[in-house]
Amino acid sequence: MSITTDRIRSGRGSIRGERSTIRSGRGGTRRSSGAGSILPPAGAPRDLAMAQLANSVGDGAFIVTSALFFTRVVGLSTAEVGLGLTIAWLVGFLTGVPLGNLADRRGPRGTAVLLALTTATSVASFLFVRSFALFLVAAIVYACSQTGLTAARQALLAGLVTPAERTRIRAFLQSTVNAGLAVGAALGGIALRFDTSTAYLTVFALDALSFLIAARLLHRVPSVAVTVRVMGEPRLAVLHDRPYAVLALLNSIMLLFMPLLSLVAPLWIVSHTDAPDWVVASLLIVNTLGVTFFQVRIARSVRDLRTATRSVRYAGVAMLAACAVFAISAAKMAAWTAAVVLVVAAALLTLGEMKLASGAWEISFGLAPADKQGQYQGFFGTGPAIARMLGPALLTTVVLGWGPIGWIAVGALFLGTSCATGPAVRWAARTRTVSEADQPLPVEENAV
Repeated sequence: MSITTDRIRSGRGSIRGERSTIRSGRGGTRRSSGAGSILPPAGAPRDLAMAQLANSVGDGAFIVTSALFFTRVVGLSTAEVGLGLTIAWLVGFLTGVPLGNLADRRGPRGTAVLLALTTATSVASFLFVRSFALFLVAAIVYACSQTGLTAARQALLAGLVTPAERTRIRAFLQSTVNAGLAVGAALGGIALRFDTSTAYLTVFALDALSFLIAARLLHRVPSVAVTVRVMGEPRLAVLHDRPYAVLALLNSIMLLFMPLLSLVAPLWIVSHTDAPDWVVASLLIVNTLGVTFFQVRIARSVRDLRTATRSVRYAGVAMLAACAVFAISAAKMAAWTAAVVLVVAAALLTLGEMKLASGAWEISFGLAPADKQGQYQGFFGTGPAIARMLGPALLTTVVLGWGPIGWIAVGALFLGTSCATGPAVRWAARTRTVSEADQPLPVEENAV
């Protein structure tokens, strides 16, 4: 066990959670307003959300323009870009836990600020690198900084907000992320419209600036006390926690939904359906707006580990239903009918995404020791990297190669994985005492 003071120091006040209220940074209590469907209450949670907004604006612009920027401005081949980014995200995947551990030992706020600054530096360096070797170095720094920043922010959230409020506040942050991605994608779209080196360079400069703004906002939140490792305790205890590792693996499998809308669905629409091509954009709009405006509402039903496992099961059901509807879209039908069917599939997949996220946040926080949130969040947060590395090849092979049967197989995988999450959570709970867990442990549940 590590020794920790486990308290928050703040000159402006502390944050205490109840289900419908949270203390602001000035010490008062505020209720969520109608606009609060996106922004959390004032104080540290809102500063975290604004930092996340700045990050996601930069990320949205990066996602939309990076491929053309690296080929047309940096001068790399598509093979070099693919190889470089694959290597970079693999290294980033491996550094998630050590950087999360750094947040535990040196403080999540300072670590998050440092990693936001290194992310800004790596993005800014893309403006000047013109060789594969330098591009690879910059990409590795970018991927490691992004992975570590995610872990540090999660640890900071865990330290600033009580367990009962974490999933709720995390839902606010996710809504903010999607709003920022939409803004960033719009900025990237403008650069694509002009399709000039100046336009791409401007977008990447704004991307770097967004992470500088995020660093400033993160510096405003209260600091969280660091922990001291006890002699003889494993330096990276999460790597010895088998139940938590199983849960992280199950979450990674569920996160295979990520390439479905961004890669598999567009290819499916143009090759297997009669729907017009513009439906591709509408599916992404449905997903972005759905998460932006409904994630907080969906997360309200998750209050503890028991309701979290139920939320993950519902996510599996919704994802199976979405895959079944995608499969139906291959049938011969009018173009507008096919478009409606595909939008319904996207809505179901978005519902599954929100249910999964709500449950996964509660599980990842609740089963992590209070003094090791950084390394545990860094480990659990490797799921997106795994999904991005393995998902495209796996899903395009199954779905595009097998057709409607492939969609059903993918949906069955989601359902089976979601049903396995409950037993895995109870296994993890049995290996912990109440003092070791970050919230009360669940009891056996049979209801679906």
